[in-house]
Amino acid sequence: MKVKNWSDNYTSCSESMAGNGGVMRITDLLDKRSVMLGAAPSDKKQTLEQAVALMAKSGKIADEEAYKRQVFAREEESTTGIGEGIAIPHGKCDAVTKPGLAAMVIPNGVDFESLDDEPVTLLFLIAAPNTKDNVHLDVLSKLSVMLMDEEFTAKLRAAKSVDEFMQIVDDADSEKAGIDERLKTDEGKVSKILAVTSCPTGIAHTYMAAEGLEKAASKAGCTIKIETRGSGGAKNVLTNQEIADADCIIVAADAKVPMERFDGKHVIQCQVSDGISKADELIERALKQDAPIFKAGNHTEETVQSKGKKDGFAHRIYMQLMNGVSHMLPFVVGGGILIAIAFLIDGQSVDINLLSAAERANFGTITPAAAFFKGIGDVAFGLMLPVLAGFIAEAIADRPGLALGFVGGMIAANGKSGFLGALAAGFLAGYVILLLKKICDKLPESLEKLAPVLFYPVFGILIMGAAMNFVVEPVMGAINTGLNSGLASMSGTSKVLLGFILGAMMSVDMGGPFNKAAYVFGTASIVAGNYDIMAAVMIGGMVPPCAIALATIIFKDKFTKEERQSGPVNFIMGLAFITEGAIPYAASDPLHVLPACIIGAGISGALSEVFNCTLMAPHGGIFVFPVVGNALMYLVALVIGTTVSTVLLGLFKKKIA
Repeated sequence: MKVKNWSDNYTSCSESMAGNGGVMRITDLLDKRSVMLGAAPSDKKQTLEQAVALMAKSGKIADEEAYKRQVFAREEESTTGIGEGIAIPHGKCDAVTKPGLAAMVIPNGVDFESLDDEPVTLLFLIAAPNTKDNVHLDVLSKLSVMLMDEEFTAKLRAAKSVDEFMQIVDDADSEKAGIDERLKTDEGKVSKILAVTSCPTGIAHTYMAAEGLEKAASKAGCTIKIETRGSGGAKNVLTNQEIADADCIIVAADAKVPMERFDGKHVIQCQVSDGISKADELIERALKQDAPIFKAGNHTEETVQSKGKKDGFAHRIYMQLMNGVSHMLPFVVGGGILIAIAFLIDGQSVDINLLSAAERANFGTITPAAAFFKGIGDVAFGLMLPVLAGFIAEAIADRPGLALGFVGGMIAANGKSGFLGALAAGFLAGYVILLLKKICDKLPESLEKLAPVLFYPVFGILIMGAAMNFVVEPVMGAINTGLNSGLASMSGTSKVLLGFILGAMMSVDMGGPFNKAAYVFGTASIVAGNYDIMAAVMIGGMVPPCAIALATIIFKDKFTKEERQSGPVNFIMGLAFITEGAIPYAASDPLHVLPACIIGAGISGALSEVFNCTLMAPHGGIFVFPVVGNALMYLVALVIGTTVSTVLLGLFKKKIA
């Protein structure tokens, strides 16, 4: 075999593309230094470690450990051993500076927990950067499809040198069109079978499943149109007319797929790996129309989830919770900033030392301009908890859950339960709708059609109202009363202990009974002339958002991209005594965020008492520091508590894959 002399020097993708007429090739991503032909790892873990080390040799990884964690995290979701002796592990993260490939031929094979339980003898590792430029995705998807060609993989396993290995890849790349390009050639044909393929990363399995289904359909003598939903977006999208004409639709996906468009059609739902390993069976079922009729109204999620170990009950709860948190975040940020502006305007416009107690209580609405911003900010904040509850319910029960969640969240926002009540309302609303759906399924067809527009909202909202008013609110109210009584009994004991407890309570539920009890106790103390208690309360509420803002900057790998982008805004909210800015972070990871915030806030509250700090205003944060007694040490207490919480967040929170 004539072998091209592949240069040992790393060539950037852009340079290689220029040399290839602007078209990226697989060998542009596969560096010669990242190919090993005689690998002999002892197990799966060592295999992945060796592959990552090979990838690092190409210079495309800025942080090898971070990339390795991502590769192992992806493997935990489901095995990338696709069968037939092939594995395609992959990792997409900020640690990757340039897209790349690493390859291993393992002559004696290694146990990789593959779908067919066969040992892996050929492995390609993919490294994808977190960038908007997805030119490399088409190349990676093409390689994934090529690996389903037995003749091609046999040649790779038999390669005698790295140069020969590279030449085999390059020759096959020239001969074979990409999956999306081939699928486009079928446009204009009437396809009675349609399919959608998608995987969480959208790099390899999406296109391998499409290739498998295309081959199986060709073997069965039928046409098929396949929509691929990869990292580069949806391609070959199914039209409404094609869906209407189809006999059956196969959805092979482990990631979000819009499902409502398939209402009334025979739909087979399965994992993306089934599209690779069970394609013939899926096509046979589709031809026989051996699939249930899909009803969009009865579909609880617009997602086909993987049946792997990550799809457990706890994972579903987490995803439902995150749906509420992500929709709530804009209300927290927008409303919080506007309220902070209102405090700033009043702080610059009036001398707070000259205000009466009643006027101080209205700080933020004293001047017309401040009142304008405060009014809008309060409206946004008023929607925060209903939106949280509504979209938790929507993730559980689809659109019918929204109304119930909004109502429950509004009751919590206007009552005593606050943040914790809204969480309870969201999950309760979702499962109430699921219960009503089961009941309505038994109704005659004529009445069943009325369920979404009549039965769900009427009976659902009635049940939610009753549950919130007779169960959630009374329980939270009793907790609130008990906490107030307990705090009152402590007012004559250790000031330091009381300061710690008050500061900590402000961070426990951030708007719920603990937070409200501490705040009410602080404001009542102002009336009684005990100004040190309100100082401990306010500083305890300032620490959580300030600490989270600082942690998103220092410990970037502990937060999602969205959390990092919104993090610095919490400095403004924290300094303005708007504790709610921390709610999205606490809701998404309560077991790690809340303890860190509680400890730091408690320390600040205790230090406020130690330094004999006082406060005669019930709100305002840094904007009322002119009336704080011993303001310098009050700031020191805030810095110390914030630092403690920030360090604990870095220790407690797990790294984000």
